[in-house]
Amino acid sequence: MAAAAPAPVTRQVSGRAAPAPSGPERGQPLAAAVAELPVQDASGQRLPFGALFRERRAVVVFVRHFLCYICKEYVEDLAKIPKSFLQEADVTLIVIGQSSYHHIEPFCKLTGYSHEIYVDPEREIYKRFGMKRGEEIASSGNNIHFIHRDRNRLDHKPINSVLQLVGVQHVNFTSRPSVIHV
Repeated sequence: MAAAAPAPVTRQVSGRAAPAPSGPERGQPLAAAVAELPVQDASGQRLPFGALFRERRAVVVFVRHFLCYICKEYVEDLAKIPKSFLQEADVTLIVIGQSSYHHIEPFCKLTGYSHEIYVDPEREIYKRFGMKRGEEIASSGNNIHFIHRDRNRLDHKPINSVLQLVGVQHVNFTSRPSVIHV
């Protein structure tokens, strides 16, 4: 008989004491007003933000903008996550930028990113979440269970930490072959 899956981590783990989870960190539903805000896909089709993860678990990564070099490097690393790892954990990876949908395809070609990507061209979702620096990472299902807000442009949450929260196996981002010692 298989063991029950471990409960998800629902707070940010860091070297300093974290306050008790409240609000979205406790698994609160996304506010209807935010869930209904539109995002656009690469073809310009609009769909409600909440529809991206209403019926599935997802990690949603908001980037400052597609011209941010640090965000570009972060998305290049996200592109290295094998789809099979996400499928095994039944998780979808989504990036949202604040740009025109016309910039999605060139950004994906530049970064090698092939998972889901959308834009919030009017920055309405960014505004509602209070993102001033632009990036927020949320692990979500029907509810938001974890949020990380960058304090500055270099404060990205390590990708493997986020993947661990949703049960995705560790990814080796070094692109170096493993050495087996006998």
